[in-house]
Amino acid sequence: MGRHREFDPDEALHIALQVFRRRGYEGTSISDLTEAMGITRPSLYAAFGNKEDLFRRTLDLYERQHLCFAHEALQAPTARTAVERLLRGYVDVLTDPMSPPGCLGVNGAVACSEASESIREELIARRMVNENNLRDRLEKARSDGDFPSDEDPADWARYVVSVGLGMAVRAASGTSREELQRVVDVAMRSWPTAPR
Repeated sequence: MGRHREFDPDEALHIALQVFRRRGYEGTSISDLTEAMGITRPSLYAAFGNKEDLFRRTLDLYERQHLCFAHEALQAPTARTAVERLLRGYVDVLTDPMSPPGCLGVNGAVACSEASESIREELIARRMVNENNLRDRLEKARSDGDFPSDEDPADWARYVVSVGLGMAVRAASGTSREELQRVVDVAMRSWPTAPR
């Protein structure tokens, strides 16, 4: 009996992340993954489960490695600074020259068919966690007098996330880091001023 080829599961997961990020969930086949990872189908299934399980693990890795800036950004002393750090940090992730352009969550969700509904729902749920975290930060800012009392934190969180999603689509289409930074500049010009 032949010996099974050994591989580093962590390295394989990083490779899978790049493949999914470049092609999206539905655009990635098991053959794409096994070829890029340098492993056989049985090895992939044994180490990671099915494609859906592997994608969820790559989402966890993506959040740990690429979106970790968001927690720190929300700790900024003012709501405006927190939002600006979120948007500028996201631009850095979207245009990282060491990774495919765009966002794994957006690239994965945009082209999901009914067959991949559970993945689409997973991506939406993760995005809502981020939006809710931002809303909570803005609600705190409002109660601290750092955000106008007549503005709705949920509306602003939705707006900021929508700007981010739009930037992700633009980045995947080749928009430069500099152009996306100008999008942030415009978005921040619309930021409401708290009464003094």
